[in-house]
Amino acid sequence: MAMVYSSDAGKNRLACSVLLEFSKKPFITSPIASFRRDAADKEPVTARTDRLRTRDYLVKYVSTRGAAPSLGFCDALLAGLGRDGGLYVPREWPSMSKKEIRNLRGKSYQDVAFEVLYRFTGGEIPADKFKAMIDDAYSTFRHPAVVPLTQTGPNTFVLELFHGTTLAFKDVAMQLLARLMDYTLTERGERAAIVGATSGDTGGAAIDAFAGRERTDIFILFPNGKVSPVQQRQMTTSTASNVYALAINGNFDDCQTLVKEMFNDVKFRDGVKLSGVNSINWARIMAQVVYYFTASLSLGGPDRKISFTVPTGNFGDIFAGYVAKKMGLPIDKLVIATNDNDILARTLKTGRYEMRGVKPTTSPSMDIQISSNFERLLFEAYDRDSAAVKASMDGLKQSGAFEIPPKALKFIKKDFRAGRATEKQVAATIRDTLEKTGYLIDPHTATGVFVAEKHEKAGSPMVVLSTAHPAKFPAAVKSACAIEPALPVWLADIMNREERFDILDAELKAVETFIGQHARAGK
Repeated sequence: MAMVYSSDAGKNRLACSVLLEFSKKPFITSPIASFRRDAADKEPVTARTDRLRTRDYLVKYVSTRGAAPSLGFCDALLAGLGRDGGLYVPREWPSMSKKEIRNLRGKSYQDVAFEVLYRFTGGEIPADKFKAMIDDAYSTFRHPAVVPLTQTGPNTFVLELFHGTTLAFKDVAMQLLARLMDYTLTERGERAAIVGATSGDTGGAAIDAFAGRERTDIFILFPNGKVSPVQQRQMTTSTASNVYALAINGNFDDCQTLVKEMFNDVKFRDGVKLSGVNSINWARIMAQVVYYFTASLSLGGPDRKISFTVPTGNFGDIFAGYVAKKMGLPIDKLVIATNDNDILARTLKTGRYEMRGVKPTTSPSMDIQISSNFERLLFEAYDRDSAAVKASMDGLKQSGAFEIPPKALKFIKKDFRAGRATEKQVAATIRDTLEKTGYLIDPHTATGVFVAEKHEKAGSPMVVLSTAHPAKFPAAVKSACAIEPALPVWLADIMNREERFDILDAELKAVETFIGQHARAGK
C-alpha cells in the first residue's frame, strides 16, 4: 500500500491509501501538513515586505550569453528570452538562513510560496498584490496541500504535482505566470502575444491559465501526432477566442526552435509584443522552486538533507531544485531521470553534449534532445562566463554537440546524478509499483521511480517528482498493468469535445505569418 505522509505539530504519522482514482475529492486523505497557524504567523503581508527585500528594485536579471541588457523582474517576466538568445537568471541568488526556512514549518503552500518567491521580485509588485495572485493561482488546485507527498517505500516519497486543472506539474508555474503577466500588462496598459512550444503538458497548462485573458493572445506549437490524445485535446478544445493551438509537422525540438527563432527575429518580436511561457521564461523556473521547500520541510528539512529525483527532458524542473539549493535549502543530490532520449544522462557520464535523433516513447514530455534550461546550469558551471556559454551554444547549433570542460563537469557532478529507464523498465516499474503499494503512476513518474531506486541511500529520504496524473497516459498505463485510469469528472468528456486547431509546416515564415494575422498586440 502507498503511505500518505503528513505532519501535525511536529509529529509525523502515516496513513494508508489506495491511490487509483482522482476526483474532486482530495486525492489523498491527509495533506502534507496541518497548516495550522498560531498568532506569530499572522504578521500582515505588508509588514513582511521590508524583511523580504533588502534592496528595493535592485533585483536584476542577466542573460546567460551576456549581450542582452540586464532587466528588473517584470521586464524579465515579459521578455522571456534575452535578445542575445540567452536565458535570464538573477544576477545574485537570494538567500534564506536555516532559521528562516525553519520558520516556514506548518505554513500553507501559499504562504511558503510568498516567503520564497517575493525575494525574486525586487519589490516591483506590491507585496499584498503578489500574495493575492499566489492565493488565487493555487485556489485552482484540488488538494488542500496543493502538492501532497506520498510515501511508497521505506525512504521513497512521491511528490504529486498533478492536482492542478490539467493534471500536470506545469499547472504549478503556469497558473501563477498567467496572473503575473496579466497584472504587469494591465499596469502598463499593454497587450502581448504569448508563444510556447510543448511536448505535451506545457501547452494544455498554458492554454488553461491564459484562456479568456484580455491582455494576451496565446499561440501554442505542438508536434503534430506526437502528443497523447488527452494532451492534444487539452490544447485543441478550448473555446476561448484568444487561444490558438498550432500542430507543427515536426517534433518538439522543431517547435522549440521555432519559438527561439521568433524571439531572435527582433522586428517580429517587437511588432507583436512577443512573450513566452516555456521554461525559458525565468518566472516558470522561479515558481517551481517552492515545492522543493515544502517537500523538504515535510521530511525534516532544513535540519535533514533530502534528495530529489526528477523526470526531465528540458531540465527546467530539476534546475528549480538547484535554485532552491542555491537559496540555502539543504539538498543532498538532484538526480536526473531520462527515458530512451538520454542526452542529459549521457552528458553527465561523458562530458559531451551531443544531439541524436528523438525516439518516441510512452513518456512524450521527455522526448527531447535540446534541453534549453541546461544552459542556465552551464552558466553556473562556467563560473558565469557568458562568452564560454555562447561558445558552447554556438557549437551546438553548428555541429549538434559541444564538450564540457573537466572543471565545469566536476562542478555539475557535485550536485547532480543521472540515470536512464528504457521502455521495458518503465512499464515494469508501473506494474511493480502498483503490485507492491497499490499506487498507480504514469510513465514519466515511473521513469523517476526506476532511476531513484538506483540512487537511494539507507536512512536518507528520496523524493520523486510525479509530473503527471496517470489518466493523461491511459494507453501506456493500461499496457503496463491492465488498469486504465479514468479521467476526473471535470475532464471526463474531453475526448468528445470539438477540436479547433491549425496545422502548419515547421517553417518560421509560416508560423510568424499566422501569429501576425491573429495577434491583437501591436495593432
